[in-house]
Amino acid sequence: MSAKTSQSMKPATAAKKLGIYLPAAPQEFQDSLISREEFNKLQTDPPQWLADLRRNGPHPRPEVARKLNVSISGLARGGITEALTTAEITALLQDPPQWLVAERASLAAVRAEEQRVKDAGKKA
Repeated sequence: MSAKTSQSMKPATAAKKLGIYLPAAPQEFQDSLISREEFNKLQTDPPQWLADLRRNGPHPRPEVARKLNVSISGLARGGITEALTTAEITALLQDPPQWLVAERASLAAVRAEEQRVKDAGKKA
C-alpha cells in the first residue's frame, strides 16, 4: 500500500474559501500551495494578517456583493469591478448611490419571487 498523501490547494482556491482577496494576502501565501492541515489551521486560528484582511479588506467581489446586499452582476452594473475596503463599503451603505438602491430592490424582488415559488411548491 502506498502512503496517503496530504491534499493541497492552490492559493487562489484557499483565498476563495477563506473569503479574502488574494492580491492583498502576504506574498508567501500567494506563492505556495496550502495543505489541508494548513488551511484548517488558518480557519481555526487565523494569523493577524488574515484577521486584518477579513476585518478591513480589501474584500473580493463576492464578499462586497454580500455586504452591500446586491448580486455580483449588480456590482458590475454599478461600476464596481475592483475589491473594496470595509471603509469604502460602509461609505456606500451610509450614502447609497442610485444604482445601489436599485440593485438592492432588484435582488429583494428576485429573492421574494424565489421564496414564493418555493412556498408554492410545498403546497402542491
